[in-house]
Amino acid sequence: MASSVAVNPVEESAKTLSPEREKAVQQAIRTMNSSWKFQGYLISRLPIAWLAGMRLAKLDRQQCTATMPYRWLSQNPFQSIYFATQAMSAELSTGALAILAIAGCKPGVAMLIVHMEATYGKKADSKVYYTCAEGQKLFDAVDRAIRTGEGQRAVVETVGRLKDGTEVSRFKFTWSFKQRGA
Repeated sequence: MASSVAVNPVEESAKTLSPEREKAVQQAIRTMNSSWKFQGYLISRLPIAWLAGMRLAKLDRQQCTATMPYRWLSQNPFQSIYFATQAMSAELSTGALAILAIAGCKPGVAMLIVHMEATYGKKADSKVYYTCAEGQKLFDAVDRAIRTGEGQRAVVETVGRLKDGTEVSRFKFTWSFKQRGA
């Protein structure tokens, strides 16, 4: 009788990355988790996100949490966080994971959002925490793009919650990955 051993997909992915790529992923995690480096990135590349108060609360290979405060620059006329501002934070919670997934790839891998869906359930009238826990899907799509030389897509979900756990919105982003020069 054949025996089966359960393999943790996180551990399996970590085993399959080359040492150079693993080093690049770990460096990207350290850089993005550094508050001052990340704030510098926002100021130089996404100034509206910085002005609105978007922050990266947590990032590892599998999960990312981005936050958006409720304040004057992020509000709408109805005393809640503007939908587009919520989308910006939601995108960051998936995009940071996508950046990790392409880190260290040689040749490089291009990434692009090709579709987004959103549902808004409750009023976002305080700080919102967007968490995506589907990093493995993005790493798998990048690995397929490298292996096949063809563009690959991954759909990942992020959920926005208030501090008390109330769900305010849910987003699905479809990321496309294609190896450069392929």
